[in-house]
Amino acid sequence: MGRFSWSRLVDVTGFNKGDYIMADNQQMWKDLGMNLEMHDMLCEVLPGAIGDVFMSQENRPAAMDYFDMVLADVHGLRPAELVEFRKNGGKVFGTFCAYVPDEVIFAAGGIATGLCAGSQFWVPGGERYLPANTCPLIKAMLGARFDKTCPFYRLADVYIGETTCDGKKKAYEILGTDVPLHVMDLPQMKREKDYLKWADEIKDLIAVVEKTTGNKVTEENLAENIKKINVKRAALERLYKLRRNECVPISGTDTLLISQIAYYDDPERFATMVNKLCDELEQRVADGVSIAEGKKRILITGTPMAIPNWKLHNLVETSGGVVVCEETCTGTRYFENQVDESGKTMDEMIQNIANRYMGINCACFTPNTARADDVIRLAKDSKADGVIDVNLMFCQTYDIEGRSLEERLKAEGIPFLGLETDYTDNDAQQLKTRIGAFIEMLG
Repeated sequence: MGRFSWSRLVDVTGFNKGDYIMADNQQMWKDLGMNLEMHDMLCEVLPGAIGDVFMSQENRPAAMDYFDMVLADVHGLRPAELVEFRKNGGKVFGTFCAYVPDEVIFAAGGIATGLCAGSQFWVPGGERYLPANTCPLIKAMLGARFDKTCPFYRLADVYIGETTCDGKKKAYEILGTDVPLHVMDLPQMKREKDYLKWADEIKDLIAVVEKTTGNKVTEENLAENIKKINVKRAALERLYKLRRNECVPISGTDTLLISQIAYYDDPERFATMVNKLCDELEQRVADGVSIAEGKKRILITGTPMAIPNWKLHNLVETSGGVVVCEETCTGTRYFENQVDESGKTMDEMIQNIANRYMGINCACFTPNTARADDVIRLAKDSKADGVIDVNLMFCQTYDIEGRSLEERLKAEGIPFLGLETDYTDNDAQQLKTRIGAFIEMLG
């Protein structure tokens, strides 16, 4: 069984398990105006999912206890910190995408937090506002907000959107009727003028966060927060590089959880805990400890996997495979490439931030051959035996790009499997059969 231990969590948090935490959280959720009855239904399901997906794993690293703790009280611990932050006059900015530059928000004394959108629980609520043939991630965004069942959606003073797909653009119009929202206009190509345009969008974001927080973004605090977020990226890169070893020291499922938590945990604390985990993983590699002996190494690419979507990783890792890399927004796209820290003036720092974020190769861009370059590079670096391209249903950009990606990988001799899915478990057995057959084909 896994190493999760409530007694160890009490040592870290000072909280006791059970009714005390639930009662404390219940009052906080009530104060946030949440639908407690409906939210309780979500809370009843989550412990079973955590047990099935995470605690059933063998030989997990001890340092996963921190991330288990965050997950076990996902709607309690971090939201409680944000409540206190707001009581002291702080402003919280909710984000949906890896393109929103956290550096700017933290430089203004705000806090950036990702907004949950990875559960089927929220989809029906979103379908009251959106067509059924909309991607589940977008439907879950609206369901979580309007059903009042996610504290992060209640705590964000302003939402920051971005134009990464048509579905999200229209969804933001609906969300904007209920909460202050600023949309960043992401260029759809990568010409010189597009990099300059994104820098202008970052300047507009600075004006929004300054007005919201009442604080000025200065050269000094922007430079400080560029470094802070770079440290966080470096910790994640260290973690991902450790998975390239022949002795795989950590499961892909655990790594996915860490990447999901990266979107809303305190950046400095998160980096510290990831580095602590990496210290343990380095020792595991030195000692020849592997959680994946005899398993085929799989790289997953495609659409984002927002918390609590662990579906594909769990299917792969219970079918004879181990996920050794993710080329996704909850993977390498989130942390690869640092912001150049050499900028001295505000304009130089803003352009350096723009250059880094424009380096993310999302399917919203045209042309987007660089994404296939990334997948091939990462597959080779991680010694992947095969690549699985996972597309959320009705996500047209990634679905269309899947064909050209398959052609590029086949030309490189890299086995490829394309899958389309949603947040339900209706297709789980069919997917498990296809994944199992693919892994068996790898020999």
